This record gives sequence, C-alpha cells and structure tokens, in this order.
Amino acid sequence: MGVFSTTGPETAGHEQVVFCQDKQSGLKAIIGIYSTALGPALGGTRFYPYASEADAVADVLDLSRGMAYKNALANLDLGGGKAVIWGEPDQMKSEALLRAYGRFVESLGGRYYTACDVGTYVQDMDIIARETDFVTGRSEAHGGAGDSSVLTAWGVFQGMRAAAEHAWGEPTLRGRRVGVAGLGKVGRYLVGHLLEDGAEVVATDVSERALDWARQTHPQVDLVADTHALITSDIDVYAPCALGGALNDDTVPVLRAKVVAGAANNQLAHEGVEKLVADRGILYAPDYVVNAGGVIQVADEIEGFNFARAKQRATQIFDTTRQIMRLADADGVPPAAAADRLAERRMADIGRLRTIRLP
Repeated sequence: MGVFSTTGPETAGHEQVVFCQDKQSGLKAIIGIYSTALGPALGGTRFYPYASEADAVADVLDLSRGMAYKNALANLDLGGGKAVIWGEPDQMKSEALLRAYGRFVESLGGRYYTACDVGTYVQDMDIIARETDFVTGRSEAHGGAGDSSVLTAWGVFQGMRAAAEHAWGEPTLRGRRVGVAGLGKVGRYLVGHLLEDGAEVVATDVSERALDWARQTHPQVDLVADTHALITSDIDVYAPCALGGALNDDTVPVLRAKVVAGAANNQLAHEGVEKLVADRGILYAPDYVVNAGGVIQVADEIEGFNFARAKQRATQIFDTTRQIMRLADADGVPPAAAADRLAERRMADIGRLRTIRLP
C-alpha cells in the first residue's frame, strides 16, 4: 500500500504520515493522518511487534483510513488518524518511550489526537498526556472516559439490533442464537447485553482464562472449541470480536449465520469479500459503523466527558446502521459499499465548508 495511492473518488491518499524515532528509549512510531476534512484526526495508538517496517506502514495506513470513515459515520467533527509503535510492548514499553511519543504527538499541533488501541491502555494515555494535550482515553482518575470497551459493546449491540430488524423484521435478538468469537473486554460486555435481550449465546476464545470467566459468570453460554466450530454451528448471528479478517475466502462459504455484526476491526479480509457475503444472502453490518461506540466515548472526553451524553450518541449507531441497510437496498450494493458512500459524502459535504473563509 502506498502513501500517495488513490483510494476513492472523494479521497486521494493520506494527508500526512510521520515517522518518529527516539533511539535512547527505543521508540519507533508512525503516525498516519488520513483526513482532517471534518476536524482533527482521532485514532488510537497500536503497540505491536510487526514483522517488518513495511507491515507497520501498511497497518497504519489502513487503520487511519478506517478511522476517517468511522468518525464520519459516527457523526463526529473529527477526521481520521492512527499511530503504531513498532515493538513488543511487554519488553519495550517504558515511561521514557511513552513520553517521547507524546512529544511527537504534541509536535503536530493538534492535527492528531491519540487514544488507546491494541497494546496500549488508559494508564499509558495518562503518561503520554504528561507531554501533550492531544490525547484522550485517559483514566477516570485523570478526568478521562476510562474503559472505552463499555460503549464499544453497547454500539455493537445497537448495530446488531438494526441488522436483526432488517433481516427478521424486529429490532431484537430475543430467541436468536448469537455466536461471539472473542471474549475480551468488548465481547464480555456484548454477551451481557445479548443475554439481557433474550438471545441464546454460543462463544469461543483462544484464552482459557476468558473461557473460565464465561463458565463462572454466564454458565448458560455454550462454549465451543474454536471459531470454525462456532461459524459452522447453527447460529443466526456471527459476532467477530477478536482479530480482523474474520470474513475471508475460507470462512464465508461455511458460515451459517444470516447476520454478521461484531466488534473486530477490518473484518473483510480483502476487497471483494463483501460481494461473497452478499451472494450467500448474509447481511453484513459494516464493522467500522457498529464498533464506533469506543471512539464516540473517547471523543466525548475532548469536550469534557459525560457518560450519559456519550451513551446517547452511541445509541444512535442503531439509526446509522438502519440507514446504511436501506441505502444498500436502494442502490443495489452491499452494506459495506453503502457505508463507504455515506462516509465519503459527509467528508465531502462538510469538509467543503472549510473553503468558506472566516475573518
């Protein structure tokens, strides 16, 4: 993937990609700003041991683009960005490294706001915030929003309700069998919402600790050995809540669910998978639409966090998902394509207003 590649009719590559290095602390970071058409770019920092620099670049470019679309459809006045720190967090993470990274974020002058992602946590954001004001997702002790998985799960549940309405006529999972792949922080909250709504839940996770949690907390949840066993079982809804690429050439042909709606990012393994999903009569709720509750939560922190306000905004994911399903039907395209069109339209329409000069 090239930095200057054209990715769509309304967008032509990334605005800015910054490489950051502090040799003494071991910091090697890349910050990708895809678009600031709607406002400062917001996206988390991923701390991950990539196999190569090329892999790190590809990830930050892909993730920052996704954040632009996610923030646009979450109705936020924020653009899209993402950062990656290249390395093994358990071995390399230190106060010096995080503060060095914070100074690089500060050097961008507010073009980019960072937050948590894979390998980084609220405590890390508190340390980064000692060097920059452009950080969110901080701990409640420091005036932040705390764990963003709370509203991520709530938003996924709302998107799933909208997809259920489109598929079966009612916005509820009551009586439906939902397969949850991944019982991390988001998956655990999602299971709770599903059970409260009257759904049957079958789940899996690679972590024995996560499975033990399910056995002790929700003994009524059926647990299966792996994701293949999950997706080939008799389920109505598939909720990928772990790694990306859940929908691929191997899984789509054997998937038995009627609806896919989950928290994982980048669920479509490659371009064209959305058509394979649609051809099988499976309704896919675009991941960056339904999992936007977390970014809504941390974005609310920028204006002074209010949980009730943030939850109300995350609840609107139901309406956005419903709108995308209807647009997809009207245009005769998969929901993923409809979501992209809607996001690009908002970036173009609202971004155009920046051309009106102010005194």
